[in-house]
Amino acid sequence: MSVSESERNLFVAPYSIDSSDIEETREQMVPNKYFILRNGSSSALAFCNPEEDTLERVHKARAYGISPRNAEQTFALHALTRGGIELVTLTGKAGTGKTLLALAAALEQRNMYRQIYLARPVVPLGNKDLGYLPGDVKSKLDPYMQPLWDNLGVIRNRFSQDSKEYSRISDMLEQEKLFIAPLAFIRGRSLDRIFFIVDEAQNLTPHEVRTIITRAGEGTKMVFTGDIHQIDTPYLDSQSNGLTFLVDRMKGQEMFAHVDLVKGERSSLAKLASNIL
Repeated sequence: MSVSESERNLFVAPYSIDSSDIEETREQMVPNKYFILRNGSSSALAFCNPEEDTLERVHKARAYGISPRNAEQTFALHALTRGGIELVTLTGKAGTGKTLLALAAALEQRNMYRQIYLARPVVPLGNKDLGYLPGDVKSKLDPYMQPLWDNLGVIRNRFSQDSKEYSRISDMLEQEKLFIAPLAFIRGRSLDRIFFIVDEAQNLTPHEVRTIITRAGEGTKMVFTGDIHQIDTPYLDSQSNGLTFLVDRMKGQEMFAHVDLVKGERSSLAKLASNIL
């Protein structure tokens, strides 16, 4: 699949620049853009701090048992946990850790939010209505939500079953402080002080993305993840989908950060499949 020039400008890996070129690059800096600074064989991670208008070092940090495995994942966790950034978009192929990092960051900051809400749009395979599937509503929707539960399982399995971290997740699920559901279920819900993760956002239209974000209340952080080259609806493509629209329109805003995750971390087989299939 060919990628247009506009897409290349939107979904690029963090800039890699020589330390001697920092002043020359300053004119191209936008708020919360991430950089890999190189000086010979040494390198450092940095981002453009809009409050100070300077490049600030980014340190590798863990989030609820999850450690970043590459520079892009380090940048993603930084954006997900930094105060002042209220909207984050994470793009990349399957297996790059988009949803896992977002969920781990939310759990790490659980005390700052009233609820963690993890949702995804339901796009039936073959464009068939859910009514064609057997069973009640729950049984129809469960297969679409399973990838979200799988990510939660990865985090939970980092801890022993008798640990407080493991039991805390169970308690949060029981009390609905951690809520996993189809995106359509947000209707009528209050979105104040919510860490709101929207998975598979490439399957949303620009209008749907706009509608979701305009419902954000005070203290809410919104995260949209997706792969613009894996769209499941015939009515959208890599340029017209809501995720591409969002990155394009929000670029340069001080409360927005975007990271494109380029390295798969599942397995060599998963990486090969993502690249050639």
